Amino acid sequence: MASITIGLLSPPLLIHGRKTHFRNLHIVPVSAFGESQKRISVVVKATGESSESSLNILKSVQNIWDKSEDRIALVGLGFTGIVALWASTNLVVAIDKLPLIPSALELIGILFSSWFVYRYLLFKPDREELSKIIKTSISDILGQ
Repeated sequence: MASITIGLLSPPLLIHGRKTHFRNLHIVPVSAFGESQKRISVVVKATGESSESSLNILKSVQNIWDKSEDRIALVGLGFTGIVALWASTNLVVAIDKLPLIPSALELIGILFSSWFVYRYLLFKPDREELSKIIKTSISDILGQ
């Protein structure tokens, strides 16, 4: 078995016309098997904030669980969320199996998207109006 080392940090990659830099990737060994198998395996290990952010989420959930006085309600809320997700998934699958409804819903989606682009995105004053609507909605939701 031959081993080749490839530097992944050499020139930046172009993905869909965008320049991408991978700062958190290590140089990894690539193992090349015999010519008869013609298989190459690449192992990439990414480091960075993703593990830290998942630990922060875990700690915040743990703090909410520890500070909660009504844990039965939290468990019930979680169970209700899982059941609602399951039911909505099954509802979408059932609607998708009906013969004409998926095509009609697709047409409605295309028409609504076209209207939205024409109404809010095509002209600059309309984009500013959409920005104001979004900012007001965010402030109403956050209570600011």
